[in-house]
Amino acid sequence: MVAVVTVYETERLIIREWTADPADLDRMTDIYTREEVTRWLPPFEFDAVRAVEGWRALHERDRRYGSWAVQVRESGLAAGTVLFRPIPGGDGEVEVGWHLHPDSWGNGYATEAARGAVERGFAAGLEEVYALVKPDNEASRAVCRRLGMASLGLTRRFFDLEAEMFRLPREA
Repeated sequence: MVAVVTVYETERLIIREWTADPADLDRMTDIYTREEVTRWLPPFEFDAVRAVEGWRALHERDRRYGSWAVQVRESGLAAGTVLFRPIPGGDGEVEVGWHLHPDSWGNGYATEAARGAVERGFAAGLEEVYALVKPDNEASRAVCRRLGMASLGLTRRFFDLEAEMFRLPREA
């Protein structure tokens, strides 16, 4: 049996490390190979085992950061991923993000998981958190607004893609 590490919990969700358990690997692969999910992400080649290893290593280096499974408490279903990490190629900006399976869209899980990650980051001393969203991803833009994030406009600073950048200061 694979040990499951809980990172934090919310009212309806358990945010935990993804594991090398076949059920987790299958669910991750199902999420990250769907066009309706990947169209909103920078281009990448997905390998579930490497993702689990890399995400676990990130969390072990700095317990504030990681890419974690969003598990629905009531059903046990892994709805997707919430990430909280320094933006690759940035100047120390920390981003919150979410990638949910389409069967879990529309339930408020992205907002709930992201809010928990942001609160955890602020409790650890961060002063601000960012989100990067493709401009036509209205669902994720709405999550940013529900979190209280303000748009900073369009940028191409990260991932060589145009994205709308959102910011949430701690005092908000």
